[in-house]
Amino acid sequence: MIISVASGKGGTGKTLIATNLALSLNDVGKVQLLDCDVEAPNAHIFIEPVITRREAVAIPVPVVDEDKCTYCGLCAEVCAYNAIAVIEGHVLVFPELCHGCGACGYLCPEKAISEQKKEIGGVESGHLAEMSFVQGKLNVGQAMPTPVIKKVKEKIEQDAISIVDVSPGTSCPVVESIKDSDFCILVTEPTPFGLNDLVLAVQTVQKLNIPCGVVINRVGIGDGRVKAYCQEENIQVLLEIPLDTTIARLYSEGLPLVAYMSSWRKEFVGLYRLVQERLHEGSRSTKR
Repeated sequence: MIISVASGKGGTGKTLIATNLALSLNDVGKVQLLDCDVEAPNAHIFIEPVITRREAVAIPVPVVDEDKCTYCGLCAEVCAYNAIAVIEGHVLVFPELCHGCGACGYLCPEKAISEQKKEIGGVESGHLAEMSFVQGKLNVGQAMPTPVIKKVKEKIEQDAISIVDVSPGTSCPVVESIKDSDFCILVTEPTPFGLNDLVLAVQTVQKLNIPCGVVINRVGIGDGRVKAYCQEENIQVLLEIPLDTTIARLYSEGLPLVAYMSSWRKEFVGLYRLVQERLHEGSRSTKR
């Protein structure tokens, strides 16, 4: 089972949910935590895993042999990302814009374009006791997180409960992270900003046809419009976490909630059971 944990905006407590959910399921089955927030991975702070393997992630970028090039400009025309420009008898390549699709080299009539690997990040794998852990890291200055996310997701173990910590927002990295999930937990807060971005996140998940539920964090601030929206849209509120100084202090110190407030372990197991029920209900509906 793949459960992604996402949020329409940053700072809602998405990593709080992902890490504590993973830590609470060690008695339920084989668990795996994957941090796909590759531009700012921080799940490891709470997990403190032993890292046993590191792999580089690279994308192919074009290299032009101008001795063969006739400056026809076809490579620039075909590039959807403006990573190549042909200007007055010279070819300019912008590797930071390249998506590694290979179209320029494939269509070059003179076969003047080859590819070389450009490292953009890496993937680290490890474990905490029986739980496996994977995280991606995008190199500073790079603008292409999706290849790193794909490499992280290649590590998903089919026989595990895989918890995927997703970057905030609704952009391409989020879509890449949550697609193929069995269920998506959307974390929000009961504020106008939280509601606005929750609506966007729900629309994204629905476009991908992934069932979802909501966790409301910091209950006690804001108003009741988030819950009202969930009721109107028939989206189940799976868990509510109160605005609590002890929870905030633990999070700020990088300490897992379930390790220091053990009563919350039962709540996160209950969250997982609700996800199971939703998936079971969806499976029965499909069979009908």
